[in-house]
Amino acid sequence: MRSKHHFTLTQKRWLAGGAVLVFLLFSAAVGWFVGRPMIRFAQEPETFRAWVESHGIWGGLVYAAMVFLQVLVAVIPGEPLEICGGYAFGALQGTVLCLLGAVAGSVVVFAFVRRFGREVVEIFFPVEKLQRLRFLQSSPKRDFLFWVIFTLPGTPKDLLCYFAGLTDLSWRKWLLICTVGRLPSIITSTLGGDALGMQNYTWAVVVFGGTLGLSLLGLFIYRKVLQHHQRHKKD
Repeated sequence: MRSKHHFTLTQKRWLAGGAVLVFLLFSAAVGWFVGRPMIRFAQEPETFRAWVESHGIWGGLVYAAMVFLQVLVAVIPGEPLEICGGYAFGALQGTVLCLLGAVAGSVVVFAFVRRFGREVVEIFFPVEKLQRLRFLQSSPKRDFLFWVIFTLPGTPKDLLCYFAGLTDLSWRKWLLICTVGRLPSIITSTLGGDALGMQNYTWAVVVFGGTLGLSLLGLFIYRKVLQHHQRHKKD
């Protein structure tokens, strides 16, 4: 793996802590202005959605910005934000906004890692996790494996976003992977959030139950792929 810039351990900690702090402060501000109305309108989801729509394009932009920051920070799970998008904006609009924020974050991460190298990735992820993915740099099936791993729900997409910048994946392939590959996970989460917003709790349970099952399957396949390549490396 290449390294283009060196950060000290202290600098890595400050950068990681600063990124998390920015996300938390932004989330706290959104929680204050959006979370309180959401709680107040919990029994009237249509009223809450009307309140969101009354803020016009700014409501959608703020939500997309939160998803964008979540991808950059990486250590913050994205599923709760995806569910909130479905609740606040509905399944279709929530999916579009979430996808826009996630793709924008994936593009920035990819470009940033291409510019500064491995040291940027190590700010958020331990070296051990990166070592386990090294086969994605040299495997003849690299593009296929990246596609499968990224598309399956439950896999660490934020880690893969950062690692992708260390490979020679073309921009065209990466844009396709980080766009289409995110859709299954986003759609299932926003559908569940939309069901909650419509107070269709039976459908919400079905969607979240199916999502959990797919996520566990995806995580199982991901671990099996890692184990296979680790055994192959030892042999």
